[in-house]
Amino acid sequence: MLSILRRNRTTVGLDIGSGFIKVAVVDHSGAEPELVHVSHTALIADAIVEGEVMDPQIVVETVRSLMDSSGLKPKKLVASVGGRDVMVKKIQMDRMKEADAREVIRWEAEQYVPFDMENVQLDFQILDPLDDGLQMNVLLVAAKRDVVDQKVGLLRDAGLAPGVIDVDSFALHNAFEYNYPEAMEGVAALVNVGHEISTVNVLQDGALVLTRDVPFGSRRLREDLRRMHGLTVDEADAVLQGRSERAREFEELLRGGAEDLAVGVERAVAFLGAGDGVTSPGRVFVCGGGARIPGLVDVVAARLRARTEVATPLQRLRARPGVTSFFAVDELAPMLMLSVGLALRQAA
Repeated sequence: MLSILRRNRTTVGLDIGSGFIKVAVVDHSGAEPELVHVSHTALIADAIVEGEVMDPQIVVETVRSLMDSSGLKPKKLVASVGGRDVMVKKIQMDRMKEADAREVIRWEAEQYVPFDMENVQLDFQILDPLDDGLQMNVLLVAAKRDVVDQKVGLLRDAGLAPGVIDVDSFALHNAFEYNYPEAMEGVAALVNVGHEISTVNVLQDGALVLTRDVPFGSRRLREDLRRMHGLTVDEADAVLQGRSERAREFEELLRGGAEDLAVGVERAVAFLGAGDGVTSPGRVFVCGGGARIPGLVDVVAARLRARTEVATPLQRLRARPGVTSFFAVDELAPMLMLSVGLALRQAA
């Protein structure tokens, strides 16, 4: 069921996060893809914790309610898996044709995959197919089979038929590549600041060479604002989204969280550089629900000494008139990178 790195025709991307569930619908019938629908809803706290579904029934009901209220009845859709049960790693192996590599990839993967190989689904992509060296760089992806099966079962319980189960980091890359083609040269980093976990993607000349999770999310800051300063959920969210004039009161707390994220990104890049000789990114892009945390962009830019900005899946993607009139684009758009990346995948 795991199908990654290959485009599949679909118009519906469903991102089931631990804080929000997001849906994006892209129409591929024209010369350029067009965003025709966006919807999202909050998920009850702790229904999903660190990527693990703790209360399947609540998640199923929330997904079904969002689809019903949006008037969506997709025959097929694209969802994804990620987190600690998915491994993405750049490896080297003897150069060979893709068909031959597919025959031996499981044997090669045994050296790198930290999971039980009997319970793993694999895929890969040759990163330098045109080179003629004796070795080739391969992006290896492994996902625990039960994690994929669980996601498929959850979607079917919600009355949906998943056409593709993708991987979070590749869906993020898909949307990023479409919207920021100029960032496909040199080294760049895309940081998706989620509810509990942030994902760091490092690209070299457009190829994804590293993906790593950083244990930082907006939830921690939200809870600190509530516990330490007595803010309500809405007040804390307003601070984290930069909508509150009180943000300056909590500058130290917000900066501390941003520093934790920046250090995590810095370590991920340093690890890659030590192993592959990749230089530090010249540009860093942040997306996700925590991308607008006041001061975060400046802290990351200073730590990594790189031009840093908030990324949106609507930078280049055309949206049908009226689609974005129902939400605050600046606030919501960075949260849609994953769902749009899923919806951008075309099917045969």
